[in-house]
Amino acid sequence: MLSKCANPECSAPFYYLRDGKLFQIDTSVSIPQSAGPQLVNEAKPRHRIEYFWLCGNCSASMTLTFQRGKGVVMVPLPPAPIRRAAAS
Repeated sequence: MLSKCANPECSAPFYYLRDGKLFQIDTSVSIPQSAGPQLVNEAKPRHRIEYFWLCGNCSASMTLTFQRGKGVVMVPLPPAPIRRAAAS
């Protein structure tokens, strides 16, 4: 259940989807399948989908991504391209 912004340094409570950005992230770790035939009772890796929310303030400059070994991490958004006025 979402209760607050995914940014650990932010305490903004989650009330509505209209403010901020909701992320659906597959947090399962993929295990490469063996080259040989799969055994009948060998478990297949399951997908684990989790939801995270960044408030409007945090989502303006950050995004979330999944990194093996670290889990879900915040990364800065790339700078917006500079738009130049069209010449008349």
